[in-house]
Formats: sequence, structure tokens, C-alpha cells
Amino acid sequence: MLDTKSSYAIEQQLHFLREIDQLKSVIRKSPLIDQSRRENSAEHSWHLAMYAFILKDRSDKEINIDRVIKMLLIHDIVEIDAGDHPIHETTDNSAQEEAEQQAAERIFGLLPTSQGEELKALWYEFEAAESNDAVFAKSLDRLQPLIHNVATEGGTWVEGKVTHEQVEQRYGSVISGGLRRFGRW
Repeated sequence: MLDTKSSYAIEQQLHFLREIDQLKSVIRKSPLIDQSRRENSAEHSWHLAMYAFILKDRSDKEINIDRVIKMLLIHDIVEIDAGDHPIHETTDNSAQEEAEQQAAERIFGLLPTSQGEELKALWYEFEAAESNDAVFAKSLDRLQPLIHNVATEGGTWVEGKVTHEQVEQRYGSVISGGLRRFGRW
């Protein structure tokens, strides 16, 4: 195991932290609720971490909130290389998955090995959405843009001509899979 206190490890960690600053430049389709501009992926990740912290008691399963917050803080880091691909846009899913896996290897590979492997494993766990922590994290990743779209009178749904049925299909089961029902969801 690499000593994360060595000067080389600190250089790797600082390089990673400088690299992920690029997430602030990945612009998402979703507008801020005040509609002054579109949010960036770093803001989205931070907001989701806050959703997890505030809504942790809404999970219908036992979760480790520290792991959930870590997942949410790193889940979109791959967008630095692979770009953001909104749920309502058609894309070649296999090509996108490959691009994201390559991005995960490169970006998490900037860290000392043990740290990079830990974060990469969390990222893969989030993507698979099979553990309680990942299911809860994924539900929040669908809930936040849904709330933004409702608050902005349809926001990206109007732009993308998304139907009510498509909203139900793309958001409903993922959200209800990790959150106890509240409000309309």
C-alpha cells in the first residue's frame, strides 16, 4: 500500500484535485432554478451531496450516508473526458459507457493507487446501482433534475419535447427504488 503521506502521493492528490476542477466547465442541460444559466456538473454533484445529507432519512433501506455522499461527489467526474449526456437525449449507450470507463481509469488513476481504486470502485458501484447506497444515490440523481424541471415549468422537458409518460418511465421507478414516497413521488 502506498504511503499517502509521501511527497509523491501528495503531488498525485493535488494533480487529481486540479484535474477535477474541469468539472466546473462541463455544462449540463438543466438550468438553475432561477433560470439565470445552466448548471455545471460540479454544482450538480455538490447539490446531490446536499440532497443525500438532507434526505438521508427518506431512504427505504439501510444506507451508509458517507458512502452515498462520496458516490455523489464523484459520480460525474468522468464527464470531464466523456461529456454530459442527458437522459432525454439519444446516444449510443455502449460507446458512452466505454468512454466513461476509460475516463474513470484515467482520472482516478491520477491518485495514489489505493485511493484511486477506492474511488473507482465507488464509481462502478454507483453505475451498477445494485447496493442500497448506490440505489439511494441514483434515486437522488434522478430526483434533483426532476425538481429543477418542475420548478422551471418544464425546463429541459419542454426543450426536449419530453412527454409525461417519458418522465414517469425515466424518473419514477429509479426515484421510488431508493426513496420512500413523498409528495407525488
